[in-house]
Amino acid sequence: MEYAKKGNKIVEIIRIATETLSGIPSIVYGLFGMLFFVIKLNFKYSLLAGALTAAIMVLPLIIRTTEEALLSVDNSLREASFALGAGKLRTIFRVVLSVAMPGILSGIILSIGRIVGETAALIFTLGTATKIPKGLFSSGRTLALHMYVLSTEGLHVKESYATGVVLLIVVLIINGLSTLLSNKLTKGNENE
Repeated sequence: MEYAKKGNKIVEIIRIATETLSGIPSIVYGLFGMLFFVIKLNFKYSLLAGALTAAIMVLPLIIRTTEEALLSVDNSLREASFALGAGKLRTIFRVVLSVAMPGILSGIILSIGRIVGETAALIFTLGTATKIPKGLFSSGRTLALHMYVLSTEGLHVKESYATGVVLLIVVLIINGLSTLLSNKLTKGNENE
């Protein structure tokens, strides 16, 4: 946005690629993660393989919401900053990013919400070990995956419901903290 001119072919290619990647089901990301991180790079079922797969999975959402947040910044703010003698880099960091930050944070929070509830991609990369992981190369289990495994066994249905409640509380806490942070950033921008 700030450095690419309108109609730039590279920006259009990146935009088409991110829109295509955002439409891919999470199970496909899980299979890719299993083939590439678990088998090819020999990370085995591990936190690292799961985290890298999750990062690839949410990247299109973060890119798209960041782009929209940057496009929503009014050009008059940029022009006013340049008129006051600020350079391009200072304008980007002090004006554009500070105004776009609530939208960027919204994209990050949406991405966290997607990962918190993810099971399909992580079952192929993270594994289903019940023990607490000892490092990046050990297997583990997310709350959503734990809930899924408990409910499919049929023996621990009440525990799966309890896990669902804990997962819901975690999501509510994350959303509450993000709202507080967004409000703080918005108030900080109004005071400047």
